Amino acid sequence: MFNKILGRTKDNSSNNKEHSELVQRISKMDLTEMKSYVNNRISSMPTSRDGLVEILKLLLKVDKKTNTRYLKIDDHDAKIKKGFDLVIAISTHSLITFPVIKLLQEFEEAYRDIIEKFDRDNKQTYKGKLKKAVENSIITIGMIADIQNASDILQAK
Repeated sequence: MFNKILGRTKDNSSNNKEHSELVQRISKMDLTEMKSYVNNRISSMPTSRDGLVEILKLLLKVDKKTNTRYLKIDDHDAKIKKGFDLVIAISTHSLITFPVIKLLQEFEEAYRDIIEKFDRDNKQTYKGKLKKAVENSIITIGMIADIQNASDILQAK
């Protein structure tokens, strides 16, 4: 269980093939499809810990040609809001892991300029919402670890 929380998986050839297929499918998704995936609404593709990590990596990836990220400061407000809501949905997901939390923190840092501009222009509070989401995900991981530890102790007796 703790390996799952830490984001560790077994490395074998079938797992690598599945992972590369997952990465390929996620790379073709738009924000609405990503949110459907996170909410487990795509029947052919159940939500996984690796999927959550890959979505955040996609949002954080910088395009080498244009030197831009997935969300740009001049994107429509609706797209930016969808992106922020997606990140909040990931932070509250039951499959949260430490690598996901690390990427959530990176997202908050990388998109700080867009978050502040969006909040200022739209009188929103996404800066606080995203910060609270990261804090809550850390608390959730702690609770999951405590429950697993208690379960392990009870099974040992």
